[in-house]
Amino acid sequence: MTRTRRTLALIPLALAIAAGASLGQMRFRRGGGPVPLPEDRAGVPSWKVDEKFKGDVFTFVRVQYDDGHGAGGGGRRGYRGYGGGGGGGRWATDFPDSDLNFSYRLQQLTALKVNPDPITLRLTDEKLFDYPFIYIIEPGHLLFSEDEVVGLRRYLLNGGFLMVDDFWGDDEYANFHREIRRVFPDREPAELPLDHPVFQCVYRLKERPQVPSIGVAQYGRAQGITWEYRDGSPTSIVHYQGISDDKGRLMVIICHNTDLGDGWEREGEDPWYFKEFSEKKAYPMGINIVTYAMTH
Repeated sequence: MTRTRRTLALIPLALAIAAGASLGQMRFRRGGGPVPLPEDRAGVPSWKVDEKFKGDVFTFVRVQYDDGHGAGGGGRRGYRGYGGGGGGGRWATDFPDSDLNFSYRLQQLTALKVNPDPITLRLTDEKLFDYPFIYIIEPGHLLFSEDEVVGLRRYLLNGGFLMVDDFWGDDEYANFHREIRRVFPDREPAELPLDHPVFQCVYRLKERPQVPSIGVAQYGRAQGITWEYRDGSPTSIVHYQGISDDKGRLMVIICHNTDLGDGWEREGEDPWYFKEFSEKKAYPMGINIVTYAMTH
């Protein structure tokens, strides 16, 4: 085996079901200054990182951004009020539950060595270049500054990887598309085929997974509804788009009309939701994305 972080030995996800009830129970807290994690981790187990490999672990990095274009308000859940412009905070949706749970599952289910403490960074922070993977959630109202445009472009072209998640409908997509085109005016997002390695590298997925928020899933369970309504219409078609560099390396994956983060965050609240969406869709897709990011 070469570098630990580049090889994964999968353990069946079903083994994690018994622990699911204790996870995903963290709730929103208010505060000022740097974004803290809950001191007790709200029941999410922690673990020790081998000091010899302290600098060679995967850290889940969430991007803090400003809301614009009349966004207003905070995210549905999470550390509202931290976001900045427009009174935003959408960057903090599902935080820190989602990040802690995903980091735990990644450590538990794979041979990847994972930092138990996810972090948040701005795109203008030079520490960004210490981490090969970053995550943006709810980008339907984000607004990049010019410095962030330059910083994100530099990060991605130097080998970084961006996952974008949890935005729905044409209006939210149009906003994100406008902002990512500022980063790459000459690179148009393209739909990823199901045979792309990101869908096949650990879990061999047979469909592009669509994960609704837990409330939508519970409400639409009898009808098999797995999508949310935006712009006054159902967003039933899930999209996974990518942006690649000049060598064909996927450097951005855009998960549109799906909410993988809620599948991570809310896994401990409903055994049916865990089985149908967290176990079968949200975690397999997330693990595949991280595996691809760390091996390409």
